[in-house]
Amino acid sequence: MGNSTEREFVSMVSATSVRNGAGFMPCQGLYHTPAGTNPKVAFIATHYNVDFSEHYLAPYLAERGYGYLGWNTRFRGNEAFLVLEHALVDIAAGVRWLYESAGVEQVVIVGNSGGGSLMGAYQSQATEPNIAATRGLRLPEAVFDLPSCDYYVSLNAHAGRPDVLTAWFDPAITDETDPASTDWSLSMFNPENGPPYSPEFVDRYRTAQFARNERLTDWCIGELARLDAAGMSDRAFNMYRTWADLRLLDGTLDPSDRPVGVCYAGDPRRANYSPRGIGLTSTCRSWLSMWSLRESHCRGEPHLRRIDVPSLVVQSTSDTGVFPSDAHAIHDALGSHDKSLEFMAGDHYLTEPDGARDEVADRISGWLDGYGI
Repeated sequence: MGNSTEREFVSMVSATSVRNGAGFMPCQGLYHTPAGTNPKVAFIATHYNVDFSEHYLAPYLAERGYGYLGWNTRFRGNEAFLVLEHALVDIAAGVRWLYESAGVEQVVIVGNSGGGSLMGAYQSQATEPNIAATRGLRLPEAVFDLPSCDYYVSLNAHAGRPDVLTAWFDPAITDETDPASTDWSLSMFNPENGPPYSPEFVDRYRTAQFARNERLTDWCIGELARLDAAGMSDRAFNMYRTWADLRLLDGTLDPSDRPVGVCYAGDPRRANYSPRGIGLTSTCRSWLSMWSLRESHCRGEPHLRRIDVPSLVVQSTSDTGVFPSDAHAIHDALGSHDKSLEFMAGDHYLTEPDGARDEVADRISGWLDGYGI
């Protein structure tokens, strides 16, 4: 890396967003390329919330001769207000820039981590328009004019925003406004329940997680109606206790090489009872757009079945938040008849073992070599 690659700052408006009064553009990213060259094949990676401009794979794939646009929508660091249809329009601005300004002939989508379902939704909508407007809003015309991409890579990707949230939900919370409220008979942190957790407890727990998502959906819908009657458009709220996947403490569930008793935020119990967690703050409308099992179009499976381009699914075996069943589900759901599933050693971000990032870059590059690009 170092002097062998170059980076170009890219910023622009999109079809449904303008330059901010303070001066910054809604869409921003960094285009990584091999030094002194203009690649004909480039990757694009985007996340719902995390800044992907310096995505860890970018320099590795640039070294191997590709372009790599680490791209951000207007919702970077601001997922509390995310509306999916506008995020897709912002991604389109980046894809269009690759084709029209960077001189790229083929674009490879990278759906990494939480960005997996976002990029899947993009390619799905570009292939066969299908999403519905977020409750109370209208779909922008621009969401029907998304340039499609040529290849799809899923890397340590979650099955969908509502799916991962529900799998991580602590269903033992009894009052959404009180993060300390707990039904200990349903708590994974009550040693009387395990680990290991019995099949009966697992079933009861998963059912209660689903029910929590449904209750929040019902509340958001009812709250929007109440606010509308009061002349208000929306409101923000907090959601607590989202580090409680049973697989974090029970390695017999969805077995892999992951360390048990660890989540992305460290100790699961400490993280679960802290204010740190996915989806901490939302508006009612953004919750329905991104987190609701019933209403969100940020679920992977429905979109993946519309993706018909060559696809590669890569999953690291020591990931503490994405599990083997997730990778198999993504691979099985993909509509492409030309698809591959590969497992490799490594944690979620491939920071270990040594050389993991080089290995995944080699795997992706080798996969593309099979298509002569």
